[in-house]
Amino acid sequence: MIDISKKSWHKYFLFGSLYFAEGLQSSLATIIIPIYLLDKGFSLPLVTLVAGVAMAPWYLKFIFGSTADYFYKFGRKPFIIAGGLLGAISLFVLIFINPLIFLVPFVLFLFISHLGITYIDVSCDGWAIQISKNNERGKINSAMTTGSLIGMAFGTSVIALIAQFYGYGMSFLAGGSIILLFMIYPSLIKEVKTLKIRPKIASLLKQEFKKRNTQLITINCIILGISSGLVLFLIPLYMKTVLNLDIAQIGLITTIYPIAFIFGSLLSGFLVDRFGRKWIMIIVIILNTIFYLALIFTNNWQVFALIYALCGFFDGGWVITIGTMQMDVSNPKIGATQFSILTSVYNFGEVGIGTISGSLVVMLGFVRMFFISTWLSGPALLILYFIRSKKKELKGGMEDP
Repeated sequence: MIDISKKSWHKYFLFGSLYFAEGLQSSLATIIIPIYLLDKGFSLPLVTLVAGVAMAPWYLKFIFGSTADYFYKFGRKPFIIAGGLLGAISLFVLIFINPLIFLVPFVLFLFISHLGITYIDVSCDGWAIQISKNNERGKINSAMTTGSLIGMAFGTSVIALIAQFYGYGMSFLAGGSIILLFMIYPSLIKEVKTLKIRPKIASLLKQEFKKRNTQLITINCIILGISSGLVLFLIPLYMKTVLNLDIAQIGLITTIYPIAFIFGSLLSGFLVDRFGRKWIMIIVIILNTIFYLALIFTNNWQVFALIYALCGFFDGGWVITIGTMQMDVSNPKIGATQFSILTSVYNFGEVGIGTISGSLVVMLGFVRMFFISTWLSGPALLILYFIRSKKKELKGGMEDP
């Protein structure tokens, strides 16, 4: 068995590889399946509705996180491996379901696939909070995000090409098979269970969410989630319906985004551990807003790809920073539960608004949707101003008053 406590790189590789599986499934769910449904003749509002409903586990993460904490005696590994199996097998089942005839079963198994990967996510987060030090959390978040984005890049390029040349069924088969392969490494890890007694989840949560910083970060998660969700499903659909690109072209262009995201996350992981969280967050939100607004002023796919890459770079910055802030305020005794609540409210804002984004874009148009998304940066920046930072933050942690 591998002891990850001896060398930090084992932690980074473990969490990065698990998030690779998550990113791969995300590319299937948010890029390839929406395009698949469009090619099948589904309307834009129905496509975003299907995608949003199926992604419900991501904004219900607190339920699954509390399950992982409650059954602490089993550790994190069993939930991770079971989640990987569930996610992969559900993708295999999708091969045999024609959504034109059996839409409800198609959505159900897509939902189950998300559910399995969500269990990987919450268990991985709880494990990371449990074993990480303050000055490691930025880099651990970078490893997670880098793994996720490499998985997404692989999905939007290689898996998209498989869909283009061999059919969507083969892309589901390939994606599920790779997720299974990435369950091998965590099965070899020696897990040390540090909790001696079952945590009192409800009372600890009540105590933690009375803290001012925790409350402000929670509100900001909702705002940033809504801002992202307004354009989450629309960017690939914009490329399909406005720029008239095919699935292979869309896959290649969207591959640029996660590559840029990786560089942004790696740089930010170092910066937030070295210089603190708050001001890095303010800078990347401002720059991110500028480049997302720039997207709507071009209908040339080459310029669009370049600006989209810059969006990815600064998205990497704020995702790492907010993730590190969430870890900082999470109690390790209930790490999976509390962190999953913080990420759930973000996902609820993102996926919830994303579910109706197809209907909104029909009423408002792509341009207004991009404008509304970027306008939400104002309230987010205002809330950041009131988050208290202390000297400890500059050493890699954040304290509550």
